Amino acid sequence: MLARALTHALVGLEPRRVEVEAHLQLGVPSFAIVGLADRACQEAKERVRSGITSAEHEWPGRRITVNLAPAALRKEGSGFDLPIALAILAASRQLPAQRLAEHAAVGELALDGRIRPVAGALAVAEGALRAGVHRLLCAPASAAEVALTGVEPIPVRHLAEAVSYLRGESAPPPYSSNGNGRPPPDPLPELAEVRGNERARRALELAAAGRHNLLLAGPPGTGKTMLARRLPGILPPLTDAEVLEVTRIHSVAGLLPSHHPLVSAPPFRAPHHSSSAPAVVGGGPGPRPGEATLAHRGVLLLDEFPEFQRPVLEALRQPLEDGVIAVARAGGRAVFPARFQLVATPTRSLFRSLRTNPHRAWRCRLGSTPIAEKRARGGSGGRHPVRPWDCSRGYTSWTAQEHVVRERAHRVAGRAQGPQQILRTRRPACPKYLLRPLRPTGYSVGSFSNDVFLRRPARIAAGTIPRAHRMPTSGASPRAFFCDGSTP
Repeated sequence: MLARALTHALVGLEPRRVEVEAHLQLGVPSFAIVGLADRACQEAKERVRSGITSAEHEWPGRRITVNLAPAALRKEGSGFDLPIALAILAASRQLPAQRLAEHAAVGELALDGRIRPVAGALAVAEGALRAGVHRLLCAPASAAEVALTGVEPIPVRHLAEAVSYLRGESAPPPYSSNGNGRPPPDPLPELAEVRGNERARRALELAAAGRHNLLLAGPPGTGKTMLARRLPGILPPLTDAEVLEVTRIHSVAGLLPSHHPLVSAPPFRAPHHSSSAPAVVGGGPGPRPGEATLAHRGVLLLDEFPEFQRPVLEALRQPLEDGVIAVARAGGRAVFPARFQLVATPTRSLFRSLRTNPHRAWRCRLGSTPIAEKRARGGSGGRHPVRPWDCSRGYTSWTAQEHVVRERAHRVAGRAQGPQQILRTRRPACPKYLLRPLRPTGYSVGSFSNDVFLRRPARIAAGTIPRAHRMPTSGASPRAFFCDGSTP
């Protein structure tokens, strides 16, 4: 007796079709799972056995073999519990196999038969839609994100409810989305709450308008981190396609709350300076997205920038240039999107001066902690020349930088600077030209422009870019433009 159930495995952010085949035959009663399943998937044998028994269904007293096809694809996680249990029950003729073939399934089984949500339900629903299946059995907590893809979620709380539904004996409570499926987003820190620091606020507005990376340097306690955390609040709102893209990433990472199925605001990530390279750029046995991918379409803050390990800073060079992270492992390869704005906040001792002179080697001390001093010493007595655009030493080509100073009491004693909406209207005139494709190249000007733009001639009408400082005089990289809103 043979039965099949449909589900999907995740390779990076992409769903791969997996057919769960359950075969029952005469012999010594046993239970085996084959098909390159990991430890969590192998442990499903105990969860499925207890779940079927707790749902008051008969456990087949035969030799049971479950195959997860294709066998060459590695399967990870506990999301295969529900399709395995349903395939076994269909093979033992306890539910109609034809009815099961019309649905996909994903979920973890508890020992008492309850169905728990798993990460990546949105990606699994997208895979089911591509396979032509329009109904997905899942946990109630995953129904909101499943509905975003256009697939009809079938929320079931217990295995007994799923079996009763497939038999046609009862129907689970229908899922109804509230309006457009967009709950009110959590309030972001407002730049309007900042008093003083006019130059730093202006630098944030320019960085938000041109999607520039930003370097905020200054003594400790001057508000560098506080200012950086308010950058997502003045970024343009995400489009519908970007909202679904960012939501898929957070769903795969297991960071999507059930009460908030959409990530409608630009994400903000601030990893600790002790984070490893796989934690920041992604990796692991079955590559998982890192902090850089979780900050896609948002802001990645590297607080205490000099304290990060050099491999971490070197690993960020590719996503800053290409906007993607390609993670290759022996078990496979995954490509993660990583189009973010990088904000770094070193202490004032990182650079003795912030004058933009690219021809002068800057003497600096990387921080003041013993670890940073030992790292910076390197045979030069604790000091060595570093240029702010020197990528060979782990520093990317910053397109905007600002020295944050300590404000006086009379500068911050007044009222706040106004509502957040007013600050959004104060952006310089250049962003609409930065985001508009230039004919005939099709590429945009700004920090996200492609290298091909440099090799193909294009005419830029007079006045379209308010003021673009030339690279030889500013020390900026070829992809950087400094726009200050003034006229040429």
